[in-house]
Amino acid sequence: MKIKERERDGVVILEISGKIMGGADSELFSQTLKSLVHEEKTRVICDLANVTWVNSTGLGILISGYSTLKRSDGEMKLLNVSDRIDSIFMVTKLYSVFESYKSEDEAIASFATD
Repeated sequence: MKIKERERDGVVILEISGKIMGGADSELFSQTLKSLVHEEKTRVICDLANVTWVNSTGLGILISGYSTLKRSDGEMKLLNVSDRIDSIFMVTKLYSVFESYKSEDEAIASFATD
């Protein structure tokens, strides 16, 4: 897993690529979010357009990140979730936890209405 970070309109966009499978991925994602919280950047979008697979440990990583931001009065939303990964969210009922968007503009605008 690789993470590229950028900011737009006060929202941090994490462009994640590869597979989210645990191990070193967990530490990388956790440290990235902890660093953002420390900088008081708690509005985060995870762009999953280039994520090829998420296993059960990877789902745990996303949930942990979501919880980290929630505890800091922040939010994490998802962008560009593939049909394959979306079906995993449906089976695990995680679609009811994560807000998911198809367009970056929509995802960013959703923070303004919260």
